[in-house]
Amino acid sequence: MPRHRLSSCPLALALTATLAIGIARGETPLVDAPRATPVTRPAMKRMLEGMKTRHERIPLPAPTDAERAAAADDPQALSYENRLRALYLPGTELRGYLGFGGTAPKRPGAPTPKVVIEPDPAVTLDYGFKTRLFWIASRVNNCQYCLGHQESKLLAVGMTDDDLARLDSDWSDFPESEQAAFTLARKLTLAPGSVSDADVAACLAHFTPKEVLEMSLSIGGNNAINRWKEGIGVAQAGNGGNSGWAQASAGGVHSYLTPTSDRFDSIASAVAILSSAKPGDDLVATASPLPLPSAEAMAAGIAAARSRKPRLPLVQEAQAREILGAIAPEGKIPSWMRLLAHFPLAGPRMVKAFELTAAAPGLSQLDKARIAWTVARRNAAWYACGLAEARLRDQGADDAALADLAGDQRQLSAAERAVLVVADRLAASPVICTDADFERALEATSPATMVCVVHEVAMQSLFDRFTEAAGLEIE
Repeated sequence: MPRHRLSSCPLALALTATLAIGIARGETPLVDAPRATPVTRPAMKRMLEGMKTRHERIPLPAPTDAERAAAADDPQALSYENRLRALYLPGTELRGYLGFGGTAPKRPGAPTPKVVIEPDPAVTLDYGFKTRLFWIASRVNNCQYCLGHQESKLLAVGMTDDDLARLDSDWSDFPESEQAAFTLARKLTLAPGSVSDADVAACLAHFTPKEVLEMSLSIGGNNAINRWKEGIGVAQAGNGGNSGWAQASAGGVHSYLTPTSDRFDSIASAVAILSSAKPGDDLVATASPLPLPSAEAMAAGIAAARSRKPRLPLVQEAQAREILGAIAPEGKIPSWMRLLAHFPLAGPRMVKAFELTAAAPGLSQLDKARIAWTVARRNAAWYACGLAEARLRDQGADDAALADLAGDQRQLSAAERAVLVVADRLAASPVICTDADFERALEATSPATMVCVVHEVAMQSLFDRFTEAAGLEIE
């Protein structure tokens, strides 16, 4: 089937002739339904283990001799995920999503990381606590890849299987401060635009404003990585992500199929979205938790965001310019950058990650603006909606083009519409985007294009969450 470029995608065009569709799924038929959501803990463990055989969504060419030689000292360089980034997103890395996730304590016998990032002294929240927030985001998003890794990490820092079951079903044994943060994590994951002053105030009763911002950035990054892993189709790591040693069997083989206490064996999750669950269900159909706002609701939300006052303080512009240094833009520094300037090292690194995304060659600026608008609309993220609409107008979109984008999209090509289906469904909840949705967009574009699309959605999902938690005013 011939491929079609999005607006202007030189990288995709160059690779069209060399990369054939043939997703590494063998003869497995494509699934055109979202992956089910496990209701109970045993059902969740079975799904975690089953995801080790997941099929990747994007085909890759055979490694070149140069790639093999460069990977001699690092076999992971030839992994599916690392090759996708090297081929199609040069200069970007997962730390762009997880810059506020914290650093795991070194476990006995583990090798020293090849790349050590200088920690930011202003990033202070406990690693285990932020990993619990990551677990909650992943459970809400039904992202088994990330959920499994957080299980392993939490076991490695001292939580028990019963503790994990409580995290899924009953928060009453956790400190009040964590319960407030858990509530924010779940709500910020489910519907960023629904986060209220009261939600943030509940956290401010226990944490400083900078700590609430840090957890919001961490949760935003969790949502980004959920969408990256689910979007490209990463199989669950066979070893639990190198931190699953706590779950290894006596024979040294990692397994998520560990015993569950009788107390928690049949209790339904209080974190996952189980609106259609009936008593006795182990699995339920996954549905989008985010209805699209109407045109009237969008107009009202954007209008309100033009006059609201931020819930979290911004760094003064002169100080922000000094912290951001060479990456500070000319003219007025936008509010989102002034938020990040609270963190003198992690903040500029994240601004740089957004800058690299904006400069990535795989999509045109118009394509990127459409994706940003699509994701922000789904999230009812009003600050981001306002910025995305301004970007679209800068690219020549008029009122009719914006109305078409929000409607039947007749002005767009079939390839552009297929891409926006993927963007919208990944934004709504990562597993809502099915293998078949992705394949249709892949057939209409190219692997290079779709890697860029998933990355754009991931970064926008991060952006929407920390800007809405802070309640930023549209400039």
